[in-house]
Amino acid sequence: MDDSAAKANLHTYLRHEREAVLAKLDGLSDYDVRRPLTITGTNLLGLVKHLATWEARYLGEVFDRPFPEPLPRWDLEEERLADMWATPEESRSDVVDRYRRVWAHGDATIEALDLGSTGRVEWWGDAEVPLFNVLVHVLAETSRHAGHADILREEIDGAVGTDAEAMAADGHDAAFWAARRAEIEAAARAAG
Repeated sequence: MDDSAAKANLHTYLRHEREAVLAKLDGLSDYDVRRPLTITGTNLLGLVKHLATWEARYLGEVFDRPFPEPLPRWDLEEERLADMWATPEESRSDVVDRYRRVWAHGDATIEALDLGSTGRVEWWGDAEVPLFNVLVHVLAETSRHAGHADILREEIDGAVGTDAEAMAADGHDAAFWAARRAEIEAAARAAG
C-alpha cells in the first residue's frame, strides 16, 4: 500500500469514529450528555470536548499549525482535566460545533502533509514524530473514547450501535437483553 492510500484509509477510519462519538449524543437531554457516569466523572459531552482539545493539539500545535481558538493547557495544574467536562456556560452546540471546527482544521493538516512529515510533541518529551504516528495515535484515541461513549450511552438508555440509525434499528427489546444479561451472569457465577 502506498502512502497516499494508507493516509486515505486512516483518515476514513478517523472520520467514521468522530461521527460515531457524536451519534451517541443524539436524542439525549442536556442533562444526560453531561451527567457523570463513572467515579471519575466521565460523561458524553466531556468526551467530545476532550477529543476536540487533543485533536486540535495533535493535528495543530504538533505540526506548527495551531488551532485558532484557545485550548485548556495540559501542563498547568489549574487547567488540567478542564477538557473532560463542559461548564454550564458551554452549550452542547458550542462543544459539538467546536469539535467539527477541529475536524476541519485537522483534516486540512492531514491533507496538506505527507505521512513522513514530522512535528514536535512537547508532552512526549519534545519528540519529533511523523504524521503517520500522530494520525494512528489520534485514531486510536478517538476509537478508544468512542468505545467509552458506547458504554456510557448503553448505561443511560440501553441504545447500542455505532451510529444513530444502528442504535434505533437494533431490533432487540428489553426482555431480550435482560435474558442475555442473566445468561452471562449465570456463566460468570458458574466459573467463579
